[in-house]
Amino acid sequence: MNMGSLIRSYRKKRKLTLKHVAEKAGVSEGFLSQVENNVNSPSVDTLINICSAIGVNAGDLLNKIEKQEKLVLVKSGEWGDIDLPRTGFATRRFFSPENRTVIDSAILVIEPGKSIPIRKNVKNGQELLCILKGSLELVHGERTIPLEERDSVHFWSDPKKQQVTNRGTEITVALWVGTV
Repeated sequence: MNMGSLIRSYRKKRKLTLKHVAEKAGVSEGFLSQVENNVNSPSVDTLINICSAIGVNAGDLLNKIEKQEKLVLVKSGEWGDIDLPRTGFATRRFFSPENRTVIDSAILVIEPGKSIPIRKNVKNGQELLCILKGSLELVHGERTIPLEERDSVHFWSDPKKQQVTNRGTEITVALWVGTV
């Protein structure tokens, strides 16, 4: 997790607007937006003011950033330990939402005959799907692409017509990566 996304997370959790926090911190709304989007870094004094405006101790914020997970390992033996809910699929994400700023990634486990819904509100996103075990069918626009174990596909997201379905007879395990 980086400082900007953590500040945004705290601000939104407290249902505060950019305008309100910026005014209270003595910075422009545009500058605060740049900080939250990691385009600009505040000085120590400004960081303290921003944290005060959102009701967070600046030291606690910095400690949280320091203690964040920087590496997540999923060993192949853990794939079978994922409990499948009634939906018939599960995603084992590598990082928590606040730590996903550029890419998102997950191990997908899908029962036969089940589909995974597409990501909503994705604009100009790219995705990578690699079949680790089993097989999947990717519907992308007007194309239907069968994918077997060890196949990979890299594509631009098509939220209007995209779906991944396990048409096989065994559980499929896939690695999925997508831009945020």
